[in-house]
Amino acid sequence: MRKPLLLLPAVLVMAYAGSLVSQQKPAHKPAPSEAAPPATIQVEPPRPEVKQIYKNDCAICHGDTGDGKGDIGKTMTLDDWTSPTALAGKSDEQLFNAIRKGSDGKMPPEDAARAKDNEIRGLVKYIRGMAKPGQPAAEPAAQPAATPAPASSSPTTK
Repeated sequence: MRKPLLLLPAVLVMAYAGSLVSQQKPAHKPAPSEAAPPATIQVEPPRPEVKQIYKNDCAICHGDTGDGKGDIGKTMTLDDWTSPTALAGKSDEQLFNAIRKGSDGKMPPEDAARAKDNEIRGLVKYIRGMAKPGQPAAEPAAQPAATPAPASSSPTTK
């Protein structure tokens, strides 16, 4: 008789635990339509002073959109910064130095009093942001196909 009495508390504990499990609500799993959208990279908009510096000092050659077709730039060959490949081979440091110190005698150096280093860094980000995502790179000009030499019509003798 003792054994059944010892089992009684164990059975009661298990029954109680089972009732607790059945009372718990399942965790809410969002439906596919409720799922969070995929994370996107937030690009911070350029500071107003950076846009103003670009407008005052850069756009005259490089154009308002960075396409290289500003009033003075029309007579020069400038990179089209709206193309994703235009600046691909240039580091931020190279762009910074080109703005600050000038570039190959083509681009005048920035007057140090006009823009602080952090503003030039902002210009570099602003310029990089001009590229239109997904725009295909310009294809090289088609080369004319080589025409084969005409076959000789004279018979050869042995």
